[in-house]
Amino acid sequence: MHEFSLDFLRCVRCSSKLDLDVFKKENEIEEGILECKKCSLSFPIINKIPILWDDFSKYLSERIMLGGKLFNSASHEKMKKFLKHSLSNCVRKTDDRTLLEERWSKIYQNSQKSKFYSNIKNELNALPKSKLVLEYGCSIGTMSNYLADTNQIVFGIDRSFNALSMAKKTSKDNLDYFVADFLSDVFGKTKFDLILALNVLELVEPIDYLKKVSEQIHAGTFVISDPYDYDRGKNSVKKFLDESTLRSNLEKMMFSITKKTKKPSFITWNLKLNSRSTLTYKVDLIVAKKLSQ
Repeated sequence: MHEFSLDFLRCVRCSSKLDLDVFKKENEIEEGILECKKCSLSFPIINKIPILWDDFSKYLSERIMLGGKLFNSASHEKMKKFLKHSLSNCVRKTDDRTLLEERWSKIYQNSQKSKFYSNIKNELNALPKSKLVLEYGCSIGTMSNYLADTNQIVFGIDRSFNALSMAKKTSKDNLDYFVADFLSDVFGKTKFDLILALNVLELVEPIDYLKKVSEQIHAGTFVISDPYDYDRGKNSVKKFLDESTLRSNLEKMMFSITKKTKKPSFITWNLKLNSRSTLTYKVDLIVAKKLSQ
């Protein structure tokens, strides 16, 4: 984690500023604890990545294998003690997400050359440069890394520690990544000039998420794409949005959709699952500009 990020981060429970206890630092903070003095909530920084989860033990409960790996990689006794305590409070679940998240990280890594990303880059290149950018569902950092080349400060959020570990292999002085829930108040009342969300609506209740983004943009741009593939069994979101209802909800929230993206699009997104199979989506893209009130 870069030290400048501390100016933006807030406690996800009470929105207070966070104190930093550094255990290991070179070019970045590699290991340490972010602590909220008001509500006493602590967030670990491990392998340069802060995990800003309201209940860290609950996060690890779905990723017990990851918890063991984090413990083994920790170098400072304070971090090992923190992780041991967190793991002792875990409620073991039958489904461990660690291997699933590792698999999808590799799929995204093997699919970076998909023309889908070239199409998105072309859209982003047409936008004015921004001081503050946020990408939700940044995964291995393909687009966040690209945005950091031309914008002042870029943050990426994802639920997968493994994906962000891959993203962190490409380090830039103006780019930082955080493990966090999409609906949590990671940045308090900070307003962003540009928010990017590629194909994440199946991971979060869509309307709640749109409301969150609307609060984070005062007068800026929201770029969102999705294939509207919501079927996740018991983990499916409750209220789906399609091409029409996504656009209408954005307009109700005072976003103006660009003329080019008013009509649904069908951009090909190829995900290389392995050497013999590829998953192909047809993705809809919307570029929406917030009308200042």
